[in-house]
Amino acid sequence: MGKKSNLILRNESGVALVVALLMIVILSLIGLASSSTSTFEIKLSGNKRGATDAFYTADAGAQSVMANSGNFSTSYYGSFDLNSLPVELRNELIDSRLTSPSLSLPSGVSYPEGPQVTIYHTSKSSAPKASGFSAINFLFEQYIIDSIGRDQLDASANRPNCEIREKVVRLIPTMQGGY
Repeated sequence: MGKKSNLILRNESGVALVVALLMIVILSLIGLASSSTSTFEIKLSGNKRGATDAFYTADAGAQSVMANSGNFSTSYYGSFDLNSLPVELRNELIDSRLTSPSLSLPSGVSYPEGPQVTIYHTSKSSAPKASGFSAINFLFEQYIIDSIGRDQLDASANRPNCEIREKVVRLIPTMQGGY
């Protein structure tokens, strides 16, 4: 009886098949994991590209509005409903807004969908803290530029967008104090 069980254990004709199947399963799992990781990385880099594109679109809108001083002539500004303000701006002393300022983009620059820029005029008239300016010789007008940019390459409905908000102070010299 000892010889028979020894012969059965030494018969290795099916081991190669088991080892081959085990290796196929392991290699398939490794391939599936690397494919899944690659797909995730492609989506992640696409999202990063879209968010970066949206950021630069919004920044271009804010910068081009600030470059055009005609956007800060309050004669173009209109009144609005305070409830239509973004939640973050409801504590500001906003008295009027310009919803379609002039964008001065460099020649050759165009957007499939340009940035949406709104300029808010605040009723604050004091000198900004630590600015070094005296409120006696200057009037101060404060503006908030709100620029929203969207990804220019993605055509889907839920493409990335970015909102940039900047405060701008405009100094207006007065005739007081020897000016």
